[in-house]
Amino acid sequence: MVSTSTRLLNRTLRVCVIVLSGLLASWPINSANARTFHSYAFVNEDGSLRIKGRTIHLHGIHIPRTGKTCKFFFNPPLCGSRAAVALKFKIQGFVHCETTGANRDGSFTAQCRVNKSTFDEGLDLSAYLLEQGWALALPDAPFHYSALEKVARHHHLGLWGFSVDRIVSPTRKK
Repeated sequence: MVSTSTRLLNRTLRVCVIVLSGLLASWPINSANARTFHSYAFVNEDGSLRIKGRTIHLHGIHIPRTGKTCKFFFNPPLCGSRAAVALKFKIQGFVHCETTGANRDGSFTAQCRVNKSTFDEGLDLSAYLLEQGWALALPDAPFHYSALEKVARHHHLGLWGFSVDRIVSPTRKK
């Protein structure tokens, strides 16, 4: 006969095995999926971020090359591509990124947010660039990214607006 304590021990072991197997099954297989970065970010010329020595590309968007611009109301002035300047303007502190993939060049693709806290999910930087018209939604991006791009296009924002680099001063008639 099996004693009551042995049955209780067997039942406890079975429960532990089930719980552990459930935890292991939910553990991320790709190490890139488990990485998070929370630190000060430097914005690169191409609109990617440099966080803790790693290059992070924003998830779900493509940032096309645009002309270089400068914002002189900052000291020192913010200069770079229009998307990079928009990011530098928006990032005024720490950035929280959750990686969504790793690239061949050693960089990561990540969903990055600013002003994230326990009670607020913060502002999605990819969505911000799409809203301002400085980025294009990739085909595998979340659906709302495509919608944000279409709204910016409809309102002629950013890339979809008129080119401010080609303003010519009017000539005076003599």
